[in-house]
Amino acid sequence: MAGAALLEPDDAAWTDALSRIRHDVYHLPEYVRIDAGLSGGAPAAYRYDEAGQVLLLPLVLRPVPDTDLRDAISPYGYPGPVADTADPAFWSRAAAAMTESLRALGVITAFVRLHPLLRAPAAALAEAGTVVQHGETVSVDLSLTPEQMWHQTHRTHRNQINKARRAGVSVVFDDWDRYDAWIGTYHATMRRVGAADFYFFTAEHFHRLRAALGERMHLAAALSADGDLLGGNLFFEYDGFMHTHLQATRDGGVQYADKLLYDEVRRWGRDRGNSIYHLGGGLGGASDSLFAYKAAFAAGRQAFHTWRVVADPDAFEKLAGPPTPEALAGRFPPYR
Repeated sequence: MAGAALLEPDDAAWTDALSRIRHDVYHLPEYVRIDAGLSGGAPAAYRYDEAGQVLLLPLVLRPVPDTDLRDAISPYGYPGPVADTADPAFWSRAAAAMTESLRALGVITAFVRLHPLLRAPAAALAEAGTVVQHGETVSVDLSLTPEQMWHQTHRTHRNQINKARRAGVSVVFDDWDRYDAWIGTYHATMRRVGAADFYFFTAEHFHRLRAALGERMHLAAALSADGDLLGGNLFFEYDGFMHTHLQATRDGGVQYADKLLYDEVRRWGRDRGNSIYHLGGGLGGASDSLFAYKAAFAAGRQAFHTWRVVADPDAFEKLAGPPTPEALAGRFPPYR
């Protein structure tokens, strides 16, 4: 017998599924609940069971303006579907059942970011939607020795990291008394780079995130020789995975604190026995200057994909026209 359901964060079936599947911090109900607050959506997870096997996909359900319909999107980060089997036939049936479940609940579309490290069978997902490959993401293999990690670092980054150390820049971990100061630094960085409004997360959001994740979230703060905050790296640590969530440095001279932060975080993660440190990719998965900056730290590369599902083609067509290949491969959903 097979079963499909959309779960709320308090449903024990959500944590039960996670207890059976290799997953990441992005799949935790407490993370999805906090993220849903950013868009005014409802946190949920799609669960599919069949013959003792299980799949889980976190989602945020958002109202579609001027309609009585909803659509679904991944929480911020990499919360793609995870399962306790790699069988493509199982994944294909799970994806088909998800489409039916969403349509029955008045959900038009789903936009899902796949996890670069927890690979999903793309061909199976493509049977129920469109899988788009973007650029690559960068990761550090934490089983390497510090010397091997250093060797993989571009010489320009190495030179600047050494300059930061000679200037007396240091990095401290989990000094949460500096959290509010770092949040101010983060907001200044977003203004400096002209970031979209979405990225101006409030101080209240940052504090709720810390309360929800507890010891799964860490702050590395870079300090000048005089003890001033130069910047910080807010990152997750969960079951051997590490991810930089956000990094920011203050306006003005920072003495290469940004590069020292990445170096110190990877060393810290290796010392704690983690397996991989995921730096992410370029803006929107593009091979841009941000990707090049991260790529100079490590040799690990993973393809980044998104999965676009049209659960209700009739409703989609009324809002955005026919679901052509071009409409499904571009900005999605196009009616947003």
